[in-house]
Amino acid sequence: MKSNFNKHPIVKIQGHSCITGWEDIAKQLKKNTPETITIECYPGVFLEEIRNSVQKLLQPDLIIDTSEAMKSEDEIAVMVQSYVTDDPVFGFITPLELADYFDVSRIASVRKKINNTKGCTVIIGPGATLISEHSDLSVYADMPRWEIQMRFRNHTACNLGKSNLTDSFAYRYKHAYFVDWRVSDRYKKQILNSCQWVLDTTTPNDPKMIGIKTLFEALERTVQRPFRVVPFFDPGPWGGQWLKEVCDLDRNRPNYAWGFDCVPEENSLLLGFGDKIMEIPSINLVFFRPEALLGKKVYEGFGDEFPIRFDFLDTMEGGNLSLQVHPLKEYIKEKFGMTYTQDESYYMLDAKEGSFVYLGLKENIAPEAMMKDLAEAQNSEIPFDAEQYVQKWPVRKHDHVSIPAGTIHCSGADAVVLEISATPYIFTFKLWDWNRMGLDGKPRPISLEHGKNVIQWDRTTSWTKENILSLTEPVASGDGWREERTGLDAMSFIETRRHWFTKKVIHHTEGVVNVLNLVEGREIMVESPDGSFEPYIIHYAETFIVPAHIGTYTITPYGESTGQECVTIKASIRTDMIAEKVLKQTVCKKV
Repeated sequence: MKSNFNKHPIVKIQGHSCITGWEDIAKQLKKNTPETITIECYPGVFLEEIRNSVQKLLQPDLIIDTSEAMKSEDEIAVMVQSYVTDDPVFGFITPLELADYFDVSRIASVRKKINNTKGCTVIIGPGATLISEHSDLSVYADMPRWEIQMRFRNHTACNLGKSNLTDSFAYRYKHAYFVDWRVSDRYKKQILNSCQWVLDTTTPNDPKMIGIKTLFEALERTVQRPFRVVPFFDPGPWGGQWLKEVCDLDRNRPNYAWGFDCVPEENSLLLGFGDKIMEIPSINLVFFRPEALLGKKVYEGFGDEFPIRFDFLDTMEGGNLSLQVHPLKEYIKEKFGMTYTQDESYYMLDAKEGSFVYLGLKENIAPEAMMKDLAEAQNSEIPFDAEQYVQKWPVRKHDHVSIPAGTIHCSGADAVVLEISATPYIFTFKLWDWNRMGLDGKPRPISLEHGKNVIQWDRTTSWTKENILSLTEPVASGDGWREERTGLDAMSFIETRRHWFTKKVIHHTEGVVNVLNLVEGREIMVESPDGSFEPYIIHYAETFIVPAHIGTYTITPYGESTGQECVTIKASIRTDMIAEKVLKQTVCKKV
């Protein structure tokens, strides 16, 4: 059956307009003949494109690049080293502010140059508003993290304050995750309200711009309806073929391993203004409309972070995932500066006969022997015998297994996992990768020391079977529907509910954000009983977010699925677990 998966969901914003193209943008910026224009830029924005367009169309008397006022690259490297670290994968969440990147004497020198210039001055780059003593017009050039990663891979984007185009992707991504994005997000939250315009340069040479009031109005309207963020997909050494067909992806690619359908930190949000589309980081919703989106209790517990992640892991006609484990809460806070950890679950969206997961340890194994065999497998041609130490369980479509932090696990080949987890998504300690190379032809980093420190050795076959393997229990039922609690264990702050239905089902957010995926059925309609939002159509395998603010909503089989059984899986936050599982968001300082 032909895919109906929507790869480019758009939130339509009526009654507002979007300016497109450098010429029209320049005309808007010229109005009222401003003397000083600041163009604040998120790291990864192509500064040269903005500079060239400004030079050609605005013809200012002076253009300042913010790098002129920054500390030297060597000084910045020393400043960030304890947060970037020498670890190949992990760093420590920095408390640095953008102002820490600038040299006071260089700022003074730049300001003197500005004060001695008659006519128009344009300041471009991260920290433009820090340098300017006065700005007649401020523009914020934003950038989604996924696009930044693509630019890292293409060696067209550097880290904040550096000119490191030739550094490895892994290094630049780690640097951005632990330092650049933290610094820049803090500053964005401080200054965006004071800007007059927001600029989208995600697509090179195709800029769009909206007023700041329009942006905030669009964010406000978005949290008053169900919506989807823009999914992105990535190949991997174990990747499969399922996502190509279901999500209508490039058939010429060797595989797709991951599908990120709800990772607001990295996904985009598309805002539609008539036939014009503006692309912004979806995390802006969390930063600037957190309570309406997350709910009061979730916001109080997590701050302006989106705590639930949905993604696909496709091993259909592929290979096993790496054997892995996630850190405990105390460990992730001490070692990496994160305030909560990655409890997760595998919902089997599809599975061939004979599919399996590795989950938990076998009884009576010797930890020292297992770690010794893992270490030797990294340095020899003798593979690690996973089945000697790790329990292997058969799985079928719609099975749901829980994976609390500290539990060794991995999905096997010939399955598609809908991974439902807490958000700190890069903290995976790989223990064994089946003697294969990454797509770059190099071994993927293994984290045996971290893994050894967090594996819960008492989570053996009997414990796994009793506590995390099959947790489904009925909750309620009615005419044409039934509801089950399923998947995530008593230790997780995420609750999952599954609905099987042939007729309309009533849902309620209960004051917390809901994240859902249609795991069975061609399409459904999401509606408001009081008409507070327009009906929203969701297709098979699409993930959608229902803001806490919405309250009651209904889901009904629609179109080709009318009268047929559909199934949704819904995740929300257990507010009774917030105090126990999550520390109030504070900046962790590295000692």
